[in-house]
Amino acid sequence: MQSQRIITAEVNAEQIARQVVEAQLTELAAEIDQVEVYSTPHGAFLARMAEALGAHFGLRDADLQALKQAALTHDLGERVMKREYFSRRGELTWDERFDLWRHPILGEQAAAQRELPRQAQLLIRWHHEWWNGRGYPDNLSGEAIPLGARILRVVDTYSALISDRPYREPFDESVAKQMMADQAGIEFDPRVVKAFLELAAK
Repeated sequence: MQSQRIITAEVNAEQIARQVVEAQLTELAAEIDQVEVYSTPHGAFLARMAEALGAHFGLRDADLQALKQAALTHDLGERVMKREYFSRRGELTWDERFDLWRHPILGEQAAAQRELPRQAQLLIRWHHEWWNGRGYPDNLSGEAIPLGARILRVVDTYSALISDRPYREPFDESVAKQMMADQAGIEFDPRVVKAFLELAAK
């Protein structure tokens, strides 16, 4: 009986600690949203969708937790950078694009400083990798990209498409979904896009 109480106490303490971390990261996600000039909760939306997709693909426990943490903090590197062009209307210059491509690496480093799990750090680093190898920063392709990062690429893009951005109006959800389908096998893992569109239709 005593050992059972100890185990229960340990489980409860772990759950509380996880909830505290999640609350802190949710606050951080809101700060990142402000830097990126999102008018609606972008990071929190990603976390919900990524968690649902991760569970669909069989991710559990630490894997699912790392995915959720990475979703909340995926653009932590942009918070580090705080560039003026994040909120400017109009297209980015080539130099600005090149500068922006640094943010996944800076995000990985910032996540390490916050002692997030290494798995979450790497998902942050690789959330802009493309299925066809044309992404950044490491030009990974196909299943060399971890499933969590492939999930983040899909939900991050969809959320951005349906959101009001400084450089354009939001796309209608039906248009955004068609754009996602058109990029399956190019930017996105086709299986992840298919699962996402099925979940989004429910």
